[in-house]
Amino acid sequence: MTSNTRQAGPRPAILVLEDGRTFHGESFGAEGETFGEAVFSTGMSGYQETLTDPSYHRQVVVMTAPHVGNTGMNDDDPESRRIWVSGYVVRDPARIPSSWRSRRSLDDELRDQGVVGISGIDTRALTRHLRDRGAMRVGISTTETDPGTLLERVLGSAQMTGADLTAEVSTEQSYVVAAHGERRFRVVALDLGIKDMTPRMMAARGIEVHVLPAKSTVEEILAVAPDGVFFSNGPGDPAATTHEIEVLRAVLERGLPYFGICFGNQLFGRALGFGTYKLKYGHRGINQPVMDRTTGKVEVTAHNHGFAVDAPVEHSTPTPYGAASVSHVCLNDDVVEGLELRDDAGRLKAFSVQYHPEAAAGPHDAAYLFDRFVQLMEGDA
Repeated sequence: MTSNTRQAGPRPAILVLEDGRTFHGESFGAEGETFGEAVFSTGMSGYQETLTDPSYHRQVVVMTAPHVGNTGMNDDDPESRRIWVSGYVVRDPARIPSSWRSRRSLDDELRDQGVVGISGIDTRALTRHLRDRGAMRVGISTTETDPGTLLERVLGSAQMTGADLTAEVSTEQSYVVAAHGERRFRVVALDLGIKDMTPRMMAARGIEVHVLPAKSTVEEILAVAPDGVFFSNGPGDPAATTHEIEVLRAVLERGLPYFGICFGNQLFGRALGFGTYKLKYGHRGINQPVMDRTTGKVEVTAHNHGFAVDAPVEHSTPTPYGAASVSHVCLNDDVVEGLELRDDAGRLKAFSVQYHPEAAAGPHDAAYLFDRFVQLMEGDA
């Protein structure tokens, strides 16, 4: 029997960059309109972890891998309580997810969480444009058909430079992740946009992790009586995040062992007196090569950052807390990817990296950094 009723397909959608470049495609996820900073991620897998990484707050993520959504969405891999990206851009979404772990499709999850996306566009051309022109504001709409009208709204949207976003993604209440087995150390982790895997990696090493809101005071940190302090990844401009920098300086003044990742690296750099700057298009994905200058080893790492620390690579810098130096560099572009702080005797006091050693979805080359944190608290680093 033949039906004359035709099922409606996806609604048309448009994507407009702030320089006027326009792409036409189809709605993917929720219908409506969204704005953010257009960035691209080079990961071939791990899209669920990317979507739920709070560091992507206020960003529209372009996936360079052409086929996305193959394994659907499950209940085990989210890195936080929700999807944080402002919008999602893919070339060819999977029509049917294929994984025994899948509970729903990517399209359904985006729709359920109100995330507006677009599919069917030339993501290679869009990525090349962002590489040439730099990350910029963007709008996606399934309701507006005129690119010029949407462009006006894009130009009126918020920029990432100058944005202090940690309070928007941080936990509202402190909580504790218990150590596995016998507790060896107690650590305060300041939640600037922490991923769930991070405290689990520390707990596996016998660390009891007290996760505190981003705007916690140094007095609240000290009340936990921690053996060390950790600053997490997170979104926004480090130059605008002044409260956390002052808290970190107070931590360093008291000589507490410190470990920071991603945004925690940028705040560490500013606490030590270095500047930060916005990268042209940033590092995002799970295939970025970094060299640990303290060992000479090269590791493939997971990144998500649009800002970087401006520090001299070839020599150390005196600070009120000790001698600071660059410990890691990106082999693609020589961007500073890690810092360390040593006392007059050369003993390690604090360190940080610009990438994600917890690396949910992989790779796992950098997991040794959690062991380095343990050694630092033991006094053996």
